[in-house]
Amino acid sequence: MTGALSPIDKAKFVAAKRAAEFVEDGMRVGLGTGSTAAWLVRCLGEMVRDDGLKFRGVPTSTRTAELAREVGIEVISLDEARWLDITIDGADEFDADLALIKGGGGALLQEKIVATASDQMVVIADAAKEVEHLGAFPLPVELIPFGWQTTQALIEETLVSMDVMGRNATLRMNGDRPFITDEGNHILDLHLGRIGNARQLAMVLNQVPGVVENGLFIDICDQVVVGFGDGRVEVRDINAGTVTEDRLDFVEDDNLFSDLGD
Repeated sequence: MTGALSPIDKAKFVAAKRAAEFVEDGMRVGLGTGSTAAWLVRCLGEMVRDDGLKFRGVPTSTRTAELAREVGIEVISLDEARWLDITIDGADEFDADLALIKGGGGALLQEKIVATASDQMVVIADAAKEVEHLGAFPLPVELIPFGWQTTQALIEETLVSMDVMGRNATLRMNGDRPFITDEGNHILDLHLGRIGNARQLAMVLNQVPGVVENGLFIDICDQVVVGFGDGRVEVRDINAGTVTEDRLDFVEDDNLFSDLGD
């Protein structure tokens, strides 16, 4: 129930609730992965159930697909959709230019494919995700399992010439085993501290043999919906150069997310 939510969860909720308003009948919508995106899926499911909203969703992960089906959203593949009207997803960090770090949930490859196959990408985030410089959050890089230690060594060697503060790289684990993405790959988390030139780093990382994709989303995000713990919402449009503010009231008996384990 929203009345029992922490300020961070309230911020995620209002951002998701506001972003859900971008979805219209007949749209093909990319559905992101992560805790904030899960709020969005629940909000959209409520709109499908209570308001008769009709759209088709393209999930960016297996768990998002499962949640979408659970709340009554029609799920299709990207190949079926071919192109999307909008993708709405969370982010681990974003800066003033709406450059992002994504992949904390391990779905960065599908997230980037879906986002770039959309007319627009909208990011939903709590205010704590905004940073002056990207890099405090570890940058995920998806690797094929074959020779991953060699790939890691190549990445660490590459980082020597990059404008970053740190160069430590760690394999993401799931208990005592390597974390496996939906595509059967590994994730290497780069602890960089600060990224001076995100565009350059994104291009260079993807040239390393064994790297599938990295979690830097550059020139992909069009708008960010920032939620605050007191119900305020700020919508920033990088293309129009506009910032609009709103406030959403909490419904104390709203149990939409009471069983959401994020």
